[in-house]
Amino acid sequence: MRKIMFLLAVACIGLTSCAVVRQGEVGVKRKYGRLNPSVIEGGLVSFNPFTTTVLKVPIRTRNQEVRLSLPSKEGLTIESEISILYSIDKNKVPFILEDIGLNYESVLIMNVFRSAAADISAQYMAKDMHSGMRSQIESQILARMDESLKQRGFIIERVLMKSIKLPEELSRAIERKLAAEQEAQQMEYVLDRERKEAERRKIEAEGTREAQKILAEGLVREIIELRSIEAFRELAKSPNTKIIITDGKTPYLINSQKD
Repeated sequence: MRKIMFLLAVACIGLTSCAVVRQGEVGVKRKYGRLNPSVIEGGLVSFNPFTTTVLKVPIRTRNQEVRLSLPSKEGLTIESEISILYSIDKNKVPFILEDIGLNYESVLIMNVFRSAAADISAQYMAKDMHSGMRSQIESQILARMDESLKQRGFIIERVLMKSIKLPEELSRAIERKLAAEQEAQQMEYVLDRERKEAERRKIEAEGTREAQKILAEGLVREIIELRSIEAFRELAKSPNTKIIITDGKTPYLINSQKD
């Protein structure tokens, strides 16, 4: 019986003296309250459970979503939902644990983010956060966070403003402005189309006038007489009875009927 108890005790000690560091995280041994500067990567780790513990820290990219009220340049409050994508430099994990501890996200990252987001958003009008300038605001918040956190082992990969909720009155004003701009663009299109149509008609009229002018200038006396002779010739060939009054130059058809 004693032998069985001894074996069970040894088995329990053996199980509690091993830890598994999974892929995407690193481990650091802490012995008598002091951190070992060496980083343990993925795998099975053995340690003395009476004197040592293994602290595990994820180093893969993490997504932290934050709901935050941001100030605007004109003093409005903008409700936002922002995602922070960050990871940790594995070589600085011992320093992070010693300097900040395992609750580094709430103690450091979130506080730096809130400060950076408020400082940057206060430089922009509320409508800018709802327009194409959003990416510029995201980049500036990221740069401000990176300035404070990079040296401490945190890598800020992206800051994404997922949603922005403007004050209701401002939203309606922006919608009215967009509608007015669309109407103005439509009117400009109609006016441009009318201008082009008027230009086309003008060119067509000028072409007709020039053609008539050229034709009038070409109708000299000799051409008119030639056309008259050709007309008499065609009348002579016709089998129908006709009464023609002429001065010998220009025929005038008075009556025409078939035989």
